[in-house]
Amino acid sequence: MVNKNLDEAKKRKNDEFYTQYADIEREVLAYVEYDPDVFRGKTILLPCDDPEWSNFTLFFANRFEEFGLKKLISTSYAPDAKKIQNKQPSLFELESEQYDPAKSNCKGKIFVLDHDITGDGKVTFDDLQWQYLDGDGDFRSDEVKRLRDEADIIITNPPFSLFREFFGWLMEANKEFLIIGNINAITYKEIFPHFKANEVWLGNGFQGGNAYFGVEMHRDFSDGVYNEKTGLVKFRNCCWFTNIDHGRRHQPLQLMTMADNIKFKTDKSLIGLKEYRHYDNYDAIEVPATKCIPSDYDGAMGVPVTFLDKYCPEQFEIIGASESEGVGFSCGLWHSQSKISQPAVDGVRKYKRLLIRKKR
Repeated sequence: MVNKNLDEAKKRKNDEFYTQYADIEREVLAYVEYDPDVFRGKTILLPCDDPEWSNFTLFFANRFEEFGLKKLISTSYAPDAKKIQNKQPSLFELESEQYDPAKSNCKGKIFVLDHDITGDGKVTFDDLQWQYLDGDGDFRSDEVKRLRDEADIIITNPPFSLFREFFGWLMEANKEFLIIGNINAITYKEIFPHFKANEVWLGNGFQGGNAYFGVEMHRDFSDGVYNEKTGLVKFRNCCWFTNIDHGRRHQPLQLMTMADNIKFKTDKSLIGLKEYRHYDNYDAIEVPATKCIPSDYDGAMGVPVTFLDKYCPEQFEIIGASESEGVGFSCGLWHSQSKISQPAVDGVRKYKRLLIRKKR
């Protein structure tokens, strides 16, 4: 039955991955550790977030006073509102006098937390107030855009199928943010220039590089591994994108010389070499893994995109990326006469590569 569901899932898009509370906590606390006042006095917007299922609202509501938040706003989306018939009301709706069956099927909701309403002297999840939005809660709507403009920081796990558009929506507002996306999005033409300019970077990261999400079985998780016992799907290609500083990104990599990397075979592709290979069509050497970056080479190097998980801006500069990711991305390092945009060694093409140089 599981294999059958997996096959069916591959035919559908999936935008409903439910982030685990522990992953949110681990990530957010890394920023608080670096700057204890990072959220103090701030308004946080959690778009694309339904507190009935999502842990983002629960986490920040639990930490509202500890972080010194000014206001927490969460908006939910009513998917395929025009197609839904007789949708079951949520717990929030059932427990509220505001519940309106006519609106439940077609209206998004807004949840706000900014003061104590229960009278217990604390601001907690129990003080969360909600009402229906005028529209369906789409982040692109004018209604949600106004909330975006009110916020100081935007945090969410956005729809994967709309990641490019959501990223542009963020950059348009010039806000601090923390979002989850596929690591391959780093090389999107709309996103990579921001990484190159050190305006956006990867976050602290998921434990062991593994992101676990709750997901309905009919959803598409063909890129992940489903665990029938836990009901979670594991992904190794998900990461946090942010422009909020944290300590990990300032930790320099410990490097060995080129000779020692070859001697100790830090990667199997180095076996039998006397020096690193130079690309056929780029003025750079091929570095097969981040751990293989040589300490004694000052020229341009091609590295996998996963390098950004260990990128220290004080140690390296990002020169560009392979032309296969975008025209002009290589900043002149590509030999255009080769007519092969992917970096190649002895005619063998390599996967996505970032081009970096060690800072002097």
